[in-house]
Amino acid sequence: MFVMPASLPVRLAGVRIHLVGAKGTGVCALAELLVGAGASVSGSDVEDVFYTDEVLAAIGVPVRPFGADNVDGGVDLVIHSAAYRPDAHPELVRAIELGIPVMTYPQALGDLSAARDSSGVCGVHGKTTTTAIAGVLARALGLPAAVLVGSAVGAFGGRSTLTLGDELLIAETCEYRRHFLAFKPRRLILTSVEPDHQDYYPDYESIVAAFVEYISTLPPGGAVVYCADDPGAVDALNRARKARPDLRGVPYGFRADGEFGLEGYEARGERGIFRLRGLDAEWRVRVPGRHLALDAAAAIALCATVVADREGGRRLGPGELEAMAAALEAFSGSRRRSEVLGEAAGTLFMDDYGHHPTAVRSTLAGLREFYPERRLVVSFMSHTCSRTRALLDDFAGSFTDADLVVLHKIYPSAREAPDPGMTGKVLYERALEMGADALYFEEPLDALPALRAELRSGDLFVTMGAGDNWKLGRALFDAARGAASLGAPGSRGSAVAPRSPGSHGSHGSHDYEGSKGTV
Repeated sequence: MFVMPASLPVRLAGVRIHLVGAKGTGVCALAELLVGAGASVSGSDVEDVFYTDEVLAAIGVPVRPFGADNVDGGVDLVIHSAAYRPDAHPELVRAIELGIPVMTYPQALGDLSAARDSSGVCGVHGKTTTTAIAGVLARALGLPAAVLVGSAVGAFGGRSTLTLGDELLIAETCEYRRHFLAFKPRRLILTSVEPDHQDYYPDYESIVAAFVEYISTLPPGGAVVYCADDPGAVDALNRARKARPDLRGVPYGFRADGEFGLEGYEARGERGIFRLRGLDAEWRVRVPGRHLALDAAAAIALCATVVADREGGRRLGPGELEAMAAALEAFSGSRRRSEVLGEAAGTLFMDDYGHHPTAVRSTLAGLREFYPERRLVVSFMSHTCSRTRALLDDFAGSFTDADLVVLHKIYPSAREAPDPGMTGKVLYERALEMGADALYFEEPLDALPALRAELRSGDLFVTMGAGDNWKLGRALFDAARGAASLGAPGSRGSAVAPRSPGSHGSHGSHDYEGSKGTV
């Protein structure tokens, strides 16, 4: 099937663009930038409702259910989520028949990046939060940047983009299927490299090779702001520099030499407080965890590097550091990244997207550090059979800081076939073997009666994962707001026998973050 070669027009005013998979976080964020540039944008997706529906409605992008009739001869360009194949999706097939240029979301973002002084944020963990923090710091510095994040950010008015100008672009870039290779950065943040996306990267060597390839796309003298605490990030940069000794390494972290080395971190008064060795300022973050301090340090280092690159090596002044520190302390996180739903009947409810053992472990450690007096109850839903199988023991051992873990079925992925030998029950049994106090309910909402009886004043309940168990947290929060008390200690057995599977009800399997292939 011949696909008309496509590129994003430099001038977008009046260009009619149709987005296939518009509710995905990445495509929705792109829609915000396209509309802001004057394009006429329409979209299509499944009929399920996501938070991106509100964003798309607010910016005037109509979204209809998938159907070939959504594409007509008046459309100038079709951009689609990389999850959809041009020869298999009815709208893409129609566009090709009509001779309309078709391109993927990563390709469109790549074209945007090529036209600006662009910085990409990459890594297995921390991309979203790091990019969001970079956005609020860029705003504090008055940098003329557009910022694109793979989630909604409160500091961005609940949207995924922040538009401060059109000279710079700071964007979260995704390693899955090497999508980030379409991006054209002048500098990068590299947070971490370790095995993930096992359906595409079967081992460490395959995934680190992708990051090395991405780093190697930087122009001569390009900068890599990298986490010196992460062995994979250090390894990827070292490999890239063997062929590209011109690349600049800008380390950050607790083990980093230089001005972005973290010192004196402590959790105090629900704040993470730290200093950076070469900057005369105290930095405070409101989101739990040492990993958040690392994300903040990465964003600070990137903004300092951008200023130096643009202004002949100029260092940040005292007033700029003060403005950045105030902006960082005001940052309240992004959607599904240690997101506080609220407190009801004395229980604090949170939701987090962590779906890799390293992210689960670091997030729970941060919550334990921020809330030492609270009992920590966690609902976790693993995502993809391939990831769960490859990292089974890592997952099972990642709940050390939780007092009680509630596990569920593995959230399915459209990109892989079911694996009957790898189920949520297997993870549950392995977690028990490794010492976790755990319960199992196949469907998240089946745990609702038991947890309503189990939770009590002083608890912290957090849903974690890339699945739809977030619905359980919201249901519990809503129930708690309508009740004087959530129950008494030790009552879990009255509602369900612990350590036994729940019933096999059916709930939606669509990704909360948006339609498949969000970035």
